[in-house]
Amino acid sequence: MVYVITCGDEGVQINEGTRLSVIGSGIKFEYFPQLIKYLKKLFPEDKLRIVSSQENRWIKDQFDLNTFEQADATMQQQAQALADHEDLLYVGFLPFADPKVLKHEVKGHMVRPKGVHIANKICFTLAGGEQTFNLGQYQISAEWLHLADKKIAKKIIDTQVDFYQKMAGDKLIIVYEEKGPLGEKISQKNKEVLKSLGY
Repeated sequence: MVYVITCGDEGVQINEGTRLSVIGSGIKFEYFPQLIKYLKKLFPEDKLRIVSSQENRWIKDQFDLNTFEQADATMQQQAQALADHEDLLYVGFLPFADPKVLKHEVKGHMVRPKGVHIANKICFTLAGGEQTFNLGQYQISAEWLHLADKKIAKKIIDTQVDFYQKMAGDKLIIVYEEKGPLGEKISQKNKEVLKSLGY
C-alpha cells in the first residue's frame, strides 16, 4: 500500500493508494518540513508519494494567482520540486475527469462539482490516512500528532483549520476517522492531542 500526500480539498479522491491530507499537498506550507519528518517516522519512506490536484484554492491564494489555470500549472511544478526536495515520489495531477492512473501505483481524480466547495465538516484522520471517502468533508492528516511538539502541532493544525473555515464561511463540524493501519492506541493518542488543542 502506498500513501499519497494530497490536499485536504473535499474533491480529491484517491482510488488506489491511501490519502494523507495536508493543505495544498504541503506546497508553500511553512510547517511541511516538520510534518514530513513525522510522517516518515510513521510510514515507510519508499511508500510515500505527493500528488497535485486541479482547482486548488490554497495554491491560488499563496501564489497570488489570477486564475485556476495558473494555479493548476503552478501546483504541478511546485509539487514536483517539493517531492524532489523531500526525497519523495511525485505521481502526477488529479483532474476533474474519470479516475486517472498516475505514476507509482496511484490512481485518482477530483469529484466535487467544479467551481464549488460543498464540505460542511473537517475530518481528522488519526490512524493511517483516509479509510472512507466522504465528499462532505475537508480532510487533515493527524496521524503524527503524538510525535510532535505541541506548539508546532497547534500551528500545523490551526493553519489548516483556519483556511478551511474561511473558505466555507460557516463553522465547520469537526469529525474523526479513528480506524486505520496504525491501530487504536495511536489513534487514541492523536485524538487526545487534538482535544487538548481545542478540536
